[in-house]
Amino acid sequence: MTIAQELESQADICQDVIFPPGDLYSDEPPLETELHLRQIILLLQCLEWLWRDRQDFYAAGNLTIYYSPRQLKSEHFRGPDFFVVLGTERKTRKSWVVWEEEGKYPNVILEILSDSTAKTDRGLKKEIYQDTFRTPDYFWFDPFTQEFVGFHLLDGEYQPLQANEQGHLWSQQLELYLGIHEGLLRYFTPEKKLVPTPEESAEQEAQKAEQAQQEVQKAQQEIQRLAAKLRELNIDPETI
Repeated sequence: MTIAQELESQADICQDVIFPPGDLYSDEPPLETELHLRQIILLLQCLEWLWRDRQDFYAAGNLTIYYSPRQLKSEHFRGPDFFVVLGTERKTRKSWVVWEEEGKYPNVILEILSDSTAKTDRGLKKEIYQDTFRTPDYFWFDPFTQEFVGFHLLDGEYQPLQANEQGHLWSQQLELYLGIHEGLLRYFTPEKKLVPTPEESAEQEAQKAEQAQQEVQKAQQEIQRLAAKLRELNIDPETI
């Protein structure tokens, strides 16, 4: 076979190859309850607000993770309720495609239990996240029963996390505690302070501003009181 014939043959082969698309859409079913939606939004809002100055992470909820070794959308995919990937670009994605993300898997995964998914979340998914994803921190939470459990990957196996005195579990990857607050899962700082939502943060700032204004007003009233007292003593406060 001549060189020209060999090149022509290779060109024909290349035309038959179907390269996997990198821009895949998520293929997750609708969320089961309103509480599932509220919980995911709450986790996303608080983390993105806390890390608003960071550009090295990606957090998402109810989004498909494609991880087929053959780079096929039709096999090997999972959709965690909530996950965080560290050391990556913070940008909008239609799904998380492992082979398009330098082979990165989530650093943290949280599943929200329901009657139809609890068995899978506690069993098959835990196994996949441990053995295939190698995700360091895995949690599950039931917003109805308040069951909250966490694991950290140690020597290739998930070890249960022990709660602190507040019932919170430490995420080594996020460097934050997770704990139940008013019925839903929230983040807490290493100092065990609640990580606020943007709205809660704005309200706190407004309260601080109002408190500062009240203190200024009190100081002014005290100055006026002292000035009046000096005048009673025939002392001009302006000369002091």
